[in-house]
Amino acid sequence: MQNVNVPLISFLEYLQIEKNYSKYTIVFYQKDIEDFFDFMKEEAISSINEVTHTEARMYLTRLHQKKYARKSVARKTSSLRSFYKFLLREEKVEQNPFTSVSLPKQEKRLPQFLYSEELDKLFAVSDLETPLGQRNQAILELLYATGIRISECCHIQIHDIDFQVGTILVTGKGNKQRYIPFGSFAQDAMKTYLEDGRKTLLDKQKTPNSTKHLFLNFRGGALTPRGVRLILNDMVQQACSTLHISPHMLRHTFATHMLNEGADLRVVQELLGHASLSSTQIYTHVTKEHLQKTYNQFHPRA
Repeated sequence: MQNVNVPLISFLEYLQIEKNYSKYTIVFYQKDIEDFFDFMKEEAISSINEVTHTEARMYLTRLHQKKYARKSVARKTSSLRSFYKFLLREEKVEQNPFTSVSLPKQEKRLPQFLYSEELDKLFAVSDLETPLGQRNQAILELLYATGIRISECCHIQIHDIDFQVGTILVTGKGNKQRYIPFGSFAQDAMKTYLEDGRKTLLDKQKTPNSTKHLFLNFRGGALTPRGVRLILNDMVQQACSTLHISPHMLRHTFATHMLNEGADLRVVQELLGHASLSSTQIYTHVTKEHLQKTYNQFHPRA
């Protein structure tokens, strides 16, 4: 089999430099393409030029046989389509075998969100007398107040916050930045954490590096997305053993509650950092469902 690492490296550099994709997105592309290279080895396909529409269909069949979810199959197909499109542009191949391969239809699942009663239980969990409790409360308040992603939350630095105006500068996918307002609850929680708990956590660093990241772990280093997920999971367990949520549900809850209260769809799109309005429109289905339930519950002739 020919050395496929060279075109792959070139493609990953293209994603990083020209497309400005995040490192996490690039890792997924790399994994998807390397999985296809493993398939090529198994099928004794010696060159990327030998892959035709037939081999592409064979690969999709293999994924279905391995019980991959439709979403995963669609992502892998999209990754390979982009890879071959790049190779075609660079004149490394003569055709894109994934162009005519149809993506599997996605299951349209409505995003789950939390109700006010469930949120109240979460907000009551943290011990605000401890540094970690203050940090956890600040994380929870900020995620619900802004709808930002976990990764965006971890990248926030102190100088990104403007308490006077009540906004925070967030760096999202593709390093695109946007300003998001936050309310008094999030402001109070962050100020308490900054003035007390964060200083205590910062003192625990073995080799002080005066990190500017807002959220720190118990050793005083920058908190990771995995760390935030563990924190939220622990808070959920303390709040209610029967409450099953993912960190992303706070983002869904933010969007749903905003729309339920009459916020404009395009405003919510801007706050969430969605490139396309269609990504935000799924929340309108949630609000319609909410309206229907409310109507059925309270209208005398429903």
